[in-house]
Amino acid sequence: MVTMLLDSTRLEVVLSVTERALAFRKTNVVIERSAITKVQLVDDAWTWLRGVASPGTHLRAVVAMGTWQSAAGADFVIVRRHRAGVVIDLETHDEFERVVLTTRHGLELVQALRVNVATDEAPADVTALATGPITRPTRARSSQKAAPAV
Repeated sequence: MVTMLLDSTRLEVVLSVTERALAFRKTNVVIERSAITKVQLVDDAWTWLRGVASPGTHLRAVVAMGTWQSAAGADFVIVRRHRAGVVIDLETHDEFERVVLTTRHGLELVQALRVNVATDEAPADVTALATGPITRPTRARSSQKAAPAV
């Protein structure tokens, strides 16, 4: 699974040794927060792929990793199977137009991108940032119990 580190100025997609090899990439992907225009939670990240792997690894319905070139530009992709993930649209990034990732922490990423982190703090894992106080709407529960069916 991809590790994402977020601080007040940038989001870093930290790649494991295997991910680096399959993505044909020597360094992590670093994205300035100011370059992020939209983050979408998606049910199946595989459906958001566009273009062809160049360079990268593509095993149909199993794994897609690396840079995907299309008419719309270059996307960085780390997708495993047909799983939920995030699509991050970028503007003014040097390499990519979008980043497509499968992750179980998509909601935490969206919440963490709204957190104001002090500039003197070290980068933190996205899940650690999202565990802070978050108010969620609560639903009023009925005090009556349902009658048994006859």
